[in-house]
Amino acid sequence: MTKIYLIRHAEAEGNLYRRIQGHYDGDITETGKRQIEALSHRFKNIQIDALYASDLQRTQKTAGAILKHHSELSLNIDPRLKEIGLGIWEDQPWGNASFDYPEQMLLFGTNPEKWHIEGGESFADLKSRITEVINELAEKHKGQTIACVSHGMAIRALISTILGVSSENISQISHGDNTCVALLNIEKGKTSIEYYNDTAHLDENLSTFAKQGWHKNSVKPDITSLRFYPMELSADAQLYKDCYKEGWQAAHGTTRGYSEAPYIKAATKVSSKDPLTLMKALYGDEFAGILELDPERMAEEGAGWISFVYIAPEFRGRGLACQLIGQAVSYYRKKGRSSLCLHVSEINSRALALYESLGFHCIGTEEGNVSILQLLQKSI
Repeated sequence: MTKIYLIRHAEAEGNLYRRIQGHYDGDITETGKRQIEALSHRFKNIQIDALYASDLQRTQKTAGAILKHHSELSLNIDPRLKEIGLGIWEDQPWGNASFDYPEQMLLFGTNPEKWHIEGGESFADLKSRITEVINELAEKHKGQTIACVSHGMAIRALISTILGVSSENISQISHGDNTCVALLNIEKGKTSIEYYNDTAHLDENLSTFAKQGWHKNSVKPDITSLRFYPMELSADAQLYKDCYKEGWQAAHGTTRGYSEAPYIKAATKVSSKDPLTLMKALYGDEFAGILELDPERMAEEGAGWISFVYIAPEFRGRGLACQLIGQAVSYYRKKGRSSLCLHVSEINSRALALYESLGFHCIGTEEGNVSILQLLQKSI
């Protein structure tokens, strides 16, 4: 009997930031790194004869879980294991796609054979290539046990094919959490599934899905993914001022040292050159936050400067702030920047904990108007 462990990659930027990343080569997150460690313990004592991954870094880094305890193996790359290509949706926020393409979003989750986006790969082509590569590897490694690290939609397409589930009934195949494992048994040309979407190696603190709700319903629009649009200060100047003042109070415990004039002036100057540097975040139709960037500051150091990250009080504590950082990553990566930088007050313990969880670290301090500011940096 031939056994194939089919593994979904660990949590990557698209999963955390709620951005659409099919062929987009997003990196593994801090939680993803811990998921990989947990996955390595699961496979520590399992015999693996060969290891494969797609040509995207999130699967290749996840494959490190197998290599950690099976150093005799080499990693084989096969592009046919990659995720479905998502065309013009690539690296867009899921919130924007849900709002701008509601019918296509519904089809993507409930009947993907009818889904079509400009430049996107068809579901039929995805099923064809993922089935082809798995059958080919099963024949090549007959009688052996191998591991293949792939992607959520690709694995779902394969599972539905093996189980004979049609596209219009794809909802019968639930989404699999990051690092979920399926075990395929192939004997005499027939493939059976011993289990799939198994995450016994993850506790709730390591589960991506435990922190998100989008995967529980493919029919209702996903409003938990923020959507982003340029903030027009000609209409929203007062909103910007109110948010900056409230954010200052929340960060410093006082409005001492705050003056709105320099901040609105700087925001107006930078956003007039590039509207994408000042973005308004919406949760459904409700205002949820602001992201302000300054691409000129620290440009010579190859860094992307974040001037202002703001989540409205009623949306704090919901895990949404990371999506604003994801928007900053997307913007600055396109400009070739290698890191993000921002200031955080040393007394703002809540913000410091958030940024640490997102991979930021302190590289210096300086005196602020109210308190010492930590200069935080994150590689992108």
